[in-house]
Amino acid sequence: MDGAESAGRLVRPFTLTGGRTRPSRADFTLITTVTAVDPPPERAPRPQAEHLRILRLCGEPVAVAELAARLDLPVSVVVILLCDLLEAGRIIARPPHPVSGTSVDLDLLRRVKDGLGRI
Repeated sequence: MDGAESAGRLVRPFTLTGGRTRPSRADFTLITTVTAVDPPPERAPRPQAEHLRILRLCGEPVAVAELAARLDLPVSVVVILLCDLLEAGRIIARPPHPVSGTSVDLDLLRRVKDGLGRI
């Protein structure tokens, strides 16, 4: 066994999703917050290993993008797994709060963009 194999086996993302490439729902965004349901529903199916990893990270509300980063998985794979958990009643997903009553300061945004460009 070489060093790469001893460090861990490479698991292709499509194997984690059972070959699925599209989520069953379209309501997850990068900033949707997800929280694990505690205790889990009585009739919830037993989660797979990746589902358990997600549930452990969702004890507190966490954004989909942050979950993907922590799991080191593509966002598309994480969303498919989150759909499984949502349909099983294991998580609660909350859309981002709409921002209302605020106007965009275009001058400030241009100055920030210019400042970032100089870095």
